[in-house]
Amino acid sequence: MKNSEYPFLIAQDGPLSGMRWLIKTQLFIGRDSSCEIAVPDRQVSRQHARVVFSETGVVLEDLGSKNGTFCNSKRLEGSVELKEGDEIQIAMAQQFLFISPEATLPLEDMPFGISTERRLKLDMAGRRVYILNKELDPPLSFSQFSLLQLLYQKSGEVVSRTELASSVWGGEIEFISEQALDALIRRLRERLAQLDSGYEYIITVRGHGLRLENPLIN
Repeated sequence: MKNSEYPFLIAQDGPLSGMRWLIKTQLFIGRDSSCEIAVPDRQVSRQHARVVFSETGVVLEDLGSKNGTFCNSKRLEGSVELKEGDEIQIAMAQQFLFISPEATLPLEDMPFGISTERRLKLDMAGRRVYILNKELDPPLSFSQFSLLQLLYQKSGEVVSRTELASSVWGGEIEFISEQALDALIRRLRERLAQLDSGYEYIITVRGHGLRLENPLIN
């Protein structure tokens, strides 16, 4: 297989921020220097977790760590199969983003990759946002990007608030208040306005949900 056909992890918040690792067979994550991903933090167990790649998918497994392995904010009890965009947290020390093989294709081949024609464009693999061909900096948070990604993939369609909350927070949406979703939407609108304050991208359709208004660049 070519490197572009393998899934990978991108380190986000933490001492390894910005680094990435291809998942060709398995990766051990831990404090011990023998681990493929060594996290230099006392909160991390010597062999804390591992990620295993097989023909059936990619599995994240906690190795009996003291301070826990988390997937999308939920502590693991055993293992879980990873999906595109899953957020992995090792104790409170290091965060990773999982990118599936499909997202490692060249951007021009990605169904929702960068388009040179729209006002707002997403680079799914790099989690970058471009407005009028200018990159939004600093990057969006994981929750903000997850919300925008779903709207972007269904551009022009009305997406229900329940579907939006489920995309951001997974299956635990019964614990998420309406105010939390409203706050996230407000913050996302504010971030987009940093580059284009004169245009409203996220439209509220009262009683139904939200839709993304993303026209062609004139």
